Amino acid sequence: MNLFNIKNKVILITGGGGILGGEMARYLLKNNATIIILDYKEDIVEVATETLKKISQKVDGFVCNVLEEKSLKEVSKKIIEKYKKIDVLINAAGGNMSGATIGINQTIFDVNIDHFKKVVDLNLFGSILPALVFGEEMAKNKRGIIINISSMTAQSAVTRVVGYSASKAAIDNFTKWLAVELAMKFGENLRVNAIAPGFFIGNQNRDLLINKDDKSYTQRGDKIIQNTPMKRFGEAEELNGTIHYLCSEASKFVTGVVIPIDGGFSAFSGV
Repeated sequence: MNLFNIKNKVILITGGGGILGGEMARYLLKNNATIIILDYKEDIVEVATETLKKISQKVDGFVCNVLEEKSLKEVSKKIIEKYKKIDVLINAAGGNMSGATIGINQTIFDVNIDHFKKVVDLNLFGSILPALVFGEEMAKNKRGIIINISSMTAQSAVTRVVGYSASKAAIDNFTKWLAVELAMKFGENLRVNAIAPGFFIGNQNRDLLINKDDKSYTQRGDKIIQNTPMKRFGEAEELNGTIHYLCSEASKFVTGVVIPIDGGFSAFSGV
């Protein structure tokens, strides 16, 4: 028996048109899963699905707002009608806003509360609502896997990114809470876990970490590297192995955990 076999598993990925979600989709598709991309704009969904179809035809996509319960329920109904089941939900939708990040010459008292609220909504409720809507379908079948995306900013006070940190810290607790709830009330075959990426270069944090010449680190980027024992930033594909493990029977006795993928950042004391 191949414990890592995910062939024909129906895997939903919110934010599947983004960098991390898109990389997960490509990898899982190459491993014979059926991938359903969920994103908030039609053009994003179309581009993502057409690109993925070059790998395999076992891909589909729906426009879906992760912050609107009605939108999620409509899409859930369509997916169940077409595929009869949902095996895995990966909550990869998320992000940050400039006003929820403290500038170099600012303090916490300069934070934009509206931006702070929007970041919490997207990262926290943008995972809670899909987990409840799609998780209810899993509960009906007494089988399913939910994977949330946490962050190294959740576990300690990484400076400046106050809104993002607060929302991801809440994700850690929600992951554990939902894991206990589903296992106790719907059985051992419903599992909820999270991954906590370290520092990966993306469109949203590039200017914080990399100078405009794309060859040198900013002061913040350099400090992160100094506190990462592997002495580099992560690559998007380096999340795939853990995602595969959590999607498969190899992790069937694993629930309620947050797995760091951080090059040793969380283990390093700084001395």
